[in-house]
Amino acid sequence: MRVEVGPDLDSFRVAARGLLARGVSPDQVLFTEEGLGQGSLLAPDVVPASAPVAGLSVPPAFLELAQKVACHRSPERWGLLYRVLWRLTRGERKLLEVESDADVYRVLTLAKGVQRDAHKMKAFVRFRRVERGGEESFIAWHRPEHLIVRYVAPFFARRFPSMRWSILTPDASVTWDLEQLTYGPGVPRSHAPDGDALEEMWGTYYASTFNPARLNVRAMRAEMPKKHWATLPEARLIPELVRQAPERTSRMVSPKLELSEAGRFLPEHRDLASLAQAAQGCRACPLHERATRTVFGEGPAGARLMIVGEQPGDQEDRVGRPFVGPAGQLLDKVLAGVGLERGQLYLTNAVKHFGWMAGEEKQRLHAKPGRQEVLACKAWLDAEVAQVRPKMILCLGATAAQSFLGPGFRINLSRGQIFDTPWAKAWMATFHPSALLRMPDERARAQARVHFEEDLRRVADTLRALG
Repeated sequence: MRVEVGPDLDSFRVAARGLLARGVSPDQVLFTEEGLGQGSLLAPDVVPASAPVAGLSVPPAFLELAQKVACHRSPERWGLLYRVLWRLTRGERKLLEVESDADVYRVLTLAKGVQRDAHKMKAFVRFRRVERGGEESFIAWHRPEHLIVRYVAPFFARRFPSMRWSILTPDASVTWDLEQLTYGPGVPRSHAPDGDALEEMWGTYYASTFNPARLNVRAMRAEMPKKHWATLPEARLIPELVRQAPERTSRMVSPKLELSEAGRFLPEHRDLASLAQAAQGCRACPLHERATRTVFGEGPAGARLMIVGEQPGDQEDRVGRPFVGPAGQLLDKVLAGVGLERGQLYLTNAVKHFGWMAGEEKQRLHAKPGRQEVLACKAWLDAEVAQVRPKMILCLGATAAQSFLGPGFRINLSRGQIFDTPWAKAWMATFHPSALLRMPDERARAQARVHFEEDLRRVADTLRALG
């Protein structure tokens, strides 16, 4: 039998309920969509309305998937949904947990396609201000891949509840009048305004947030397809921002010429042993007053990888060696996991004394060093780099990274990126392992651990590539 449904989930739900009540199996029904002219000479069969089938229940996960799949353009979606629904109600209650099943895999694929398209609509819709009869409103035009206007419109109503707006697409339109959403037919792009006075301001903001160090043209084109550029005011800036990216990145990693107080404590002979001995007498900043000792770097001159942390912790201050506390133990474990031996690396900190504040029961709690302490100690770090001459430098945490690139460096924007710098052919910043240990949320901690391991794996790969 041939069953005609509308382009929305409600129409399918009514038809599916009637088919299930009559015991019509998926191989006995062909779904077609109203208004698509699919070429049958026979009139569609009318499925009688049916009350809810006694004892019939559908997993909430299916209803959530169906809402997305119903928005997909694929003509197979209704037959696919009915096939999965039939199986769920005929003894395969846990079907959706079997992602390797052909029907489930296809449903998930369609749902993900709609979800990606919805994400792009949320990201790429740009409203233009218009004024008619003294009343301000905002209009946007967008070309989605799928039929997602009704699916995404509630998001914009929540996001912009206090402004009148309309979103126009080739398939459908929606208007928010401060009280309710009203849907209408699709319209061509010519019905939407071309620009407004706010676009110059938006362009200035976009250019100021563009990070040249993270530029990946291929990924940008994948995330921001060119078909959307015509309605994105910032798109006209992209070619010039891409052209300027290498020069701007070069300026970002240029050495900052700042005087370090520790310079007056440097010894005449600058080998690592002489530097470590001289550092014990450093008084360049007040941190030495409360610390037990100077904790200098350790590792062989000529080490191919130098790892730079923030400052020693409580256990490092007591023992006199870097990275021997809980954070160091986590670092050792991940290093071993990616094939890097600690004994072949040079490990140090941007600041050589333990900065702390008193906690309960005589605990010494970590106190982040300020910019003055980092700058005061910079001469020791520069001397270590000059002696070790590493192929690659890995900075753990923002403080270590900023000791090289200055306070403008943001680890959340540039973590995991590799730069060619004056200090080493390859330079990267990632999380400090202590940050992972301090994260209270278990899920966030696990995700950060994955990123941390990925970054160290990339360090190992880069060292192999450098030879």
